[in-house]
Amino acid sequence: MIGSSPPPARPDAAEPRIPRRARVHSCRVASRCTHQRHVTVAATSGATRSPARLSQRRAREMEQQQRDGDGGAAEADIERLPADLLAHVLSLLPTFRDLSMAGGVSRRWRRAVERSLASRRRLSFAGQRTGDDTAARLVRAAVNLRDLDISRSCWGCQITDEGLIKISSADCVGNLTSISLWGLAGITDKGVVQLVSRAYSLQHLNIGGTFITDESLNAVANSCTNLKSIILWSCRHVTEAGLVALVNKCRRLECINVGGMRVPPESFVGLLSISPALRIRSIPQILNAGLQVS
Repeated sequence: MIGSSPPPARPDAAEPRIPRRARVHSCRVASRCTHQRHVTVAATSGATRSPARLSQRRAREMEQQQRDGDGGAAEADIERLPADLLAHVLSLLPTFRDLSMAGGVSRRWRRAVERSLASRRRLSFAGQRTGDDTAARLVRAAVNLRDLDISRSCWGCQITDEGLIKISSADCVGNLTSISLWGLAGITDKGVVQLVSRAYSLQHLNIGGTFITDESLNAVANSCTNLKSIILWSCRHVTEAGLVALVNKCRRLECINVGGMRVPPESFVGLLSISPALRIRSIPQILNAGLQVS
């Protein structure tokens, strides 16, 4: 109508009302997207900032993997060797120290070391800290042994009578042609007699620097009739009677070293009457013109 006021406008232009649950869900989605963008940007930024550092690290990792792979391949190759071939390789090791280190690699290598000893003709423990059990075990494995050296060294060889008794049971003892027990302070007649009584093929014996008596020499005289040389240096408990018994029964004896003994030099004249060709070493003075020394 004329003069009347216009009707109030309808609220069509106002924003539609959004439910509360929908608003919460939208906020969570937006937060996740924002966090993901931050992580991606940070990672890209870090890679862009230090490409040289990452390259060096990758290079080191690849080099280490290559080394590990080569070592593993070499180890795998030698582990695939047949037992006989591995034993042959270990038999080429020159020293007892090398054998000990090889035997500590694994049980298989230890068995291979013992098998490799079967082909050895000479075995020396000189210069090593060797005990009774270890020495006896290795000697028993060396079935073809001919030369056994258990001399004391600066490191000390811890062989006692118990060790000699165990060694005496080895199959190779009857075939030994040379034995050296020089300087073993822990042995007595008990162990020496047990060992030499089975060494029927013995030709060379070094027993100097020990505490043996005539009992050991009598055992040598009775069992080692093929003896050619013997070293009795500084065996202060051996008497003239033991030497006479030795020379009487060992008719192939060619040389004897008596330096440092308490037997008077004139006593050796009787030995020459038994064996005129005998060479007697380390006599301080000659009391008889017929006494042969060298």
